Amino acid sequence: MSSQRVQLDIQDHHVVMDNGILQVTLSKPDGIVTRIQYNGIDNLLEVLNEEVNRGYWDLVWSEAGSVGTTGTFDVIKGTKFKVIVESDEQVEVSFTRKWNPSQKGKLVPLNIDKRFIMLCNSSGFYSYAIYDHLKEWPPFNLPQTRIVFKLRKEKFQYMAIADNRQRYMPLPDDRLPERSKVLDVPEAVLLVNPIEPEFKGEVDDKYEYSSENQNLRVHGWICMDPPVGFWQITPSDEFRSGGPLKQNLTSHVGPTCLAMFLSAHYSGEDLVLKLKPDEPWKKVFGPVFIYLNSVTSNANDDPSPPLWEDAKNQMMTEVQKWPYDFPASSEFPPSDQRGHVSGRIQVRDRYVSEDCIPGKGAYVGLAPPGDAGSFQRDCKGYQFWTRADEHGYYSIKNIREGQYNLYAWVPGFIGDYRYDAAINITAGCDIDVGELVYEPPRDGPTLWEIGIPDRSAAEFYVPDPNPNYINKLYVNHPDRFRQYGLWERYADLYPDQDLIYTIGTSDYAKDWFFAQVTRKKDDDTYEGTTWQIKFQLGNVNQSGTFKLQISLATANIAELQIRINDPKADPPLFTTGVIGKDNTILRHGIHGLYWLYSIDIPATLLVEGNNTLFLTQPISNSPLAAFHGLMYDYIRLEGPPSSTSTRGVKPANMAPNTPLD
Repeated sequence: MSSQRVQLDIQDHHVVMDNGILQVTLSKPDGIVTRIQYNGIDNLLEVLNEEVNRGYWDLVWSEAGSVGTTGTFDVIKGTKFKVIVESDEQVEVSFTRKWNPSQKGKLVPLNIDKRFIMLCNSSGFYSYAIYDHLKEWPPFNLPQTRIVFKLRKEKFQYMAIADNRQRYMPLPDDRLPERSKVLDVPEAVLLVNPIEPEFKGEVDDKYEYSSENQNLRVHGWICMDPPVGFWQITPSDEFRSGGPLKQNLTSHVGPTCLAMFLSAHYSGEDLVLKLKPDEPWKKVFGPVFIYLNSVTSNANDDPSPPLWEDAKNQMMTEVQKWPYDFPASSEFPPSDQRGHVSGRIQVRDRYVSEDCIPGKGAYVGLAPPGDAGSFQRDCKGYQFWTRADEHGYYSIKNIREGQYNLYAWVPGFIGDYRYDAAINITAGCDIDVGELVYEPPRDGPTLWEIGIPDRSAAEFYVPDPNPNYINKLYVNHPDRFRQYGLWERYADLYPDQDLIYTIGTSDYAKDWFFAQVTRKKDDDTYEGTTWQIKFQLGNVNQSGTFKLQISLATANIAELQIRINDPKADPPLFTTGVIGKDNTILRHGIHGLYWLYSIDIPATLLVEGNNTLFLTQPISNSPLAAFHGLMYDYIRLEGPPSSTSTRGVKPANMAPNTPLD
């Protein structure tokens, strides 16, 4: 590492930050990253692109009242440049764009302050931004905001986003019409004549490389000659929307490297930020770290393993340094201006154990006040999450000041927990919440169950892909669900009759298709599907009530209708109505938003002996009918409450057949 001081060179139309390790050039006053010079490479960014299309913050916005997840695309260009810090140890520069009423309808009503920081002896640079909307300004929708870096395609051709998700990638030229075939949506193409023949017959789709927030800490690209890594490191999720399981894009063909802050991917319009009239809003996104590394290696050595391992180590260093103490904005509080919450969570389910069960591995978090589970649809505030240890103890550090609710869920149990009392975080506070007990929805003993209550459909049967639509990375891979076109495999496996699952005989890992989708017919139209669960009952007390617990891992313009022993019952015993716009099926996910339904089944609908539960998803009449459907997380049938066990608690104000989330 160099011990050279950080220098700032202010030119007519550019600003250059230089610490002797790298140089970063930004346009002035726009604040677009136009050049990154490192390790003998004059510019890591794509020199074939115009300067405005190399490294930039952008957003998508729409007028209040708009529906959907699209809007006006805006590369954020500053109108004023200012030096915030200039010393031997640190440079911080600001590029601001102010809004005024004359821009109504033309520009998103936000004041935006983009910041870039370079430190001495640091092999990279930081960026963060402050978005500020005043109360008196017009309301609007904000579906997306992010940072984008577009690297040189002739140098960066190897992508890494996890230990087991790394590969050489096709070139952007391979996606051109003369070299590829567009599949169901423009993002997905079949490579028919790629420049490198090794990619021929593969599918390229950026959504195959998505990742959950909790796993999205470092990703990027590697240049083999000279051996250089370009990495985007996000040390905290506090400014991301939707909680730890929310999925976001990472890196993809371009070569493109993203830092996602707000997006509606895998959730739909529920995660579009919508400001109301007279609603002020301010949020700090970042800082994130753009880290560059290099190794000296022999010509025959593969530089990717040491570069990736070093990037992971640097990520851990950044996580340990969070919250950073060097950003100059007062809107980003350091550690001594934050608070701490700790406690223990246990589970009480008397049909599982007479004793409280430690909340092993529970997800525990602070998020803006709301109902149980509301965190997964929150995109305005900050969230702070951790995992409980094997005994249910947890500690959440470095929480920004404000009012929060404490939320939790426990793998292995259905439903969401919310601590009733609001938690007020002040600078330096240390709050011990004590022992919390979550009582998951439960009315009676388990008669049978399908799946694992973990908010994912990964335990179910995921088929092999059509051999014509392969991504080689995911062959014999744990994330086999990321292959393209798996929804069409349902009709291959069930061409005439829908799935039938027999309790006691069937195995959900082999016999329960991971998604209830529509079936494509010979005339290229689609039809809804009805799955059956066959089960036996002994004595049925006709005066009792059974309970069906169904949790969904995702839904996309779908309706779930429940019928018992009569597939034509009209109306059905229960319907969700039309729910979900997650688009998880099309985007190769295994979960989206979580839904939970508790459904009363009168014993009069059941018989001694053989019974059949019918699960119908009827919607199939839109241009994207192939992607209507849902994924189950877990299904459980409970018998009537036992006189010898304490019933699980259900909120007193909740009517039968009402979603718990």
